[in-house]
Amino acid sequence: MSTLTKENAAVIGSDKVAGTEVYDRSGKHIGSIEKVMIEKVGGKVSYAVLSFGGFLGIGDDHYPLPWEKLRYDEELGGYRIDISKEQVEGAPRYSKGSDYDWTLGAQEQLYAHYGQPPYWR
Repeated sequence: MSTLTKENAAVIGSDKVAGTEVYDRSGKHIGSIEKVMIEKVGGKVSYAVLSFGGFLGIGDDHYPLPWEKLRYDEELGGYRIDISKEQVEGAPRYSKGSDYDWTLGAQEQLYAHYGQPPYWR
C-alpha cells in the first residue's frame, strides 16, 4: 500500500513542514522548522519549533514559536516571521536532547514574549 500523501495549495503533510526554512521579515534565513506541536484534543497546530544557532545542526537550540507568527512565502519557499532573529534569540528556548516546559504558565510566557494572544483564548 502506498503512503504517498496527496497535497494541494491549502494543506501540507507534517513531514514536509519539518525542515522547512524560516526567514525574518527582511527575507534573511534564520533557521528551519524542527517540528510542529499539535493540540491533542482539538487538533490545532499550536507551535512550530524553530531550530538554529549551531553549526551544521550541531549545537542548535530550539525555539517554540506560536504558529500564528508564521506565514508561508511562496517566493522564498519557506515561512516568514514578522520578528527579527535577535527577538527570537531572546525568546524562551531549550537545547537539543531536552524538551520545553509545555505547562500552561510557560506557554503564557512564550506568547507574552511574542506579543501574541494565546491560541486557547
